[in-house]
Amino acid sequence: MAHKEETIGMFAETIARAALMAAGWSGVGKPDTKEAYDLTAADPFSGEIKKFQVKTIRDRRKKRDTLTVSGRKNTGKPYTKADTDYFIGVLIEADVTKAYMFECRGITDYWMPKRNEGKREWTELKLNLDRDFLAAIENEAEAV
Repeated sequence: MAHKEETIGMFAETIARAALMAAGWSGVGKPDTKEAYDLTAADPFSGEIKKFQVKTIRDRRKKRDTLTVSGRKNTGKPYTKADTDYFIGVLIEADVTKAYMFECRGITDYWMPKRNEGKREWTELKLNLDRDFLAAIENEAEAV
């Protein structure tokens, strides 16, 4: 039987993959070798391949009114832009699962920002697949 933490991690990666596909990213996959990142995918507009590190979100809303994601590797050092382009934080609760994407900034902890904090913005990735949205992205990418 799989360890609880392993099951949670694999579930979070599966949600992250589905969320990227629903957002129009293509070629979503895992590296064949052990890397600092968990997933790669092609940007829906530029086609550029980006690296993603998937983390589960820690719910600190009761004590600090925020959600956080650890930006640390197993060594305790922060992930850098050389390691990963983006994080995908997956919030796993009994009644809801959500995914958020944000840029790697080389820090040890990422806090869900308050509104209007700009640079620190987390973008929610929808988990529903909207065929019309995907068609619009495809048409826009072809026009470029």
